[in-house]
Amino acid sequence: MAPRREISAWRPSIPGVVEVFHAHYTEYAYPMHVHEAWTLLIVDDGAVRYDLDRHEHGTPHDTVSLLPPHIPHNGAPATEHGFRKRVLYLDSSRLADDLIGPAVDGPDLVDPVLRRRVGQMHTALAHPGDELEADSRLTLIGDRLRGLLRPRSAVEPSRPDRPLAQQLRELLDARLVEGIALDEAARLVHAHPAHLVRAFSGAFGIAPHQYLMSRRVDRARRLLLDGRPPGEVATATGFYDQSHLTRHFRRLVGVTPGRYARS
Repeated sequence: MAPRREISAWRPSIPGVVEVFHAHYTEYAYPMHVHEAWTLLIVDDGAVRYDLDRHEHGTPHDTVSLLPPHIPHNGAPATEHGFRKRVLYLDSSRLADDLIGPAVDGPDLVDPVLRRRVGQMHTALAHPGDELEADSRLTLIGDRLRGLLRPRSAVEPSRPDRPLAQQLRELLDARLVEGIALDEAARLVHAHPAHLVRAFSGAFGIAPHQYLMSRRVDRARRLLLDGRPPGEVATATGFYDQSHLTRHFRRLVGVTPGRYARS
C-alpha cells in the first residue's frame, strides 16, 4: 500500500485557536520538535506512539492527549495502518502555563466526556456559522482539562445562576441575526465564559448555541411560509449560507427548508 499523507489545516475565527489540523498518515514519523502552542490531540483510527520529555507515551482508543508548549516531542504510527488524527493548537489564553507541569506528567487523558466534547467541537469547527457552538464547547473543554490536571483545585458545581442566564438569553435574542461571540457576551455580562455557558445550560436545559439556532430556525419557518426562497431566508435569519440553514433546519424540523415550504 502506498504511503498516505493527507492533511487539512485552517485557522477558525475562534479566540485562542491558533490552528486546526486533520491528518491521515501511514508511514510518516515526526522528528523531535516543539510547538509554541498547546497541542490537543485525538486519534480517530490507529494509534500514535510518541516521546515527551524523554518518556514514551501512546494514544489508545478514546484517549485525549494534551502536549504542552515548548516541550520536545516526536510521533510515529503505532500500527502498520498508520493513524488518522484531529488536532487543535491553542494559545495561553485557553490554557495557562501553570498546567504545563501536570500535562508533562500525564499527557494522555482517558475521559469519555472529554473525548466526546473534543470530537463534537471539531465537527462544529468544520462548519462556518457554528462559531458560537465551537467556542462554547472549547470553553467547557478547557474547564474540564483544568479539572482533570488539577483535581484538587476543582470547584464544586454551583447552582444555576438564573439572572446571569437571563442576561445571556436577552443578548442572544437581541443579536439573533448577527450573532455574538462568547467572549463578547461574557464581557457584557461580567462573567467568565465557562460559568456563563454552564449557567445558561443549567437554567434553561439547552446550550446557548442550541438556543440561538433553534430561534433562527423558528424564524426561518415563518419566512418560508411567507413564500420567501431558502437562500434569502438563510441571509435574513443569520445563517452563513443556504447549506448552513439546511443542515440545522433538517436537524430540528426533520425535512429540508425547500420541502417544508412546498408542504
